[in-house]
Amino acid sequence: MLIPLRSGELPRLIPAVATGPQFNACSGSPRTLLQRLLISVIGGVLTLLLSQTLAFRSQFAPVLLVAGVTLLLYILWGPIVEAGRRNASLRRYPAAALFEGQVADLFTREVVEERREQADQSGRLELVENRRTWLSLELEDEDGYVGRLRFPYEKKHQLIRRGMVVRALVLSERADFARIGAISDAWLPQLKLWVGEYPYLLRPAFEELCLRRLR
Repeated sequence: MLIPLRSGELPRLIPAVATGPQFNACSGSPRTLLQRLLISVIGGVLTLLLSQTLAFRSQFAPVLLVAGVTLLLYILWGPIVEAGRRNASLRRYPAAALFEGQVADLFTREVVEERREQADQSGRLELVENRRTWLSLELEDEDGYVGRLRFPYEKKHQLIRRGMVVRALVLSERADFARIGAISDAWLPQLKLWVGEYPYLLRPAFEELCLRRLR
């Protein structure tokens, strides 16, 4: 079942500015955090030192000062910008609808999340892969297949079964939803469980919308 959203409902469900859970989701792995920290510290300190050196000799010193402070804060605003970009990728769709259907099928798959070279005990380079198990849910309603939702598999997902009710937002370029462009994170009311790779939705607002529109 697809229930088109009314005017103004989509911005209330997917914010333009990052929420706390979205900030955490975009903070990345410890490796990504370390990279951001190095950019913040090294880039910020060097730029600030350069601005102080040129303080009385160049008209660009104030610009360098602002750039240095901005770089020092990169570890904070980097995830905010990334979350805003991801939110905008769904907010741009002209048509959005509340979806209620069921899990038609589910399966797991190993996904290579990172490849890197490192030296073994003999000093020879070898390729190391970081793998992670992802769970895929095939979603359908009374009209048939709607799409697939993928996310990293966790122990709590063991309770998900075929036929369980699932609710989400679906987005499309077309008002008749003949072609689905994207699916948000999803709510499994029977398990009181949220699933998805990224927390697009303001979850309390979405649950309230479901109570009002799916009676």
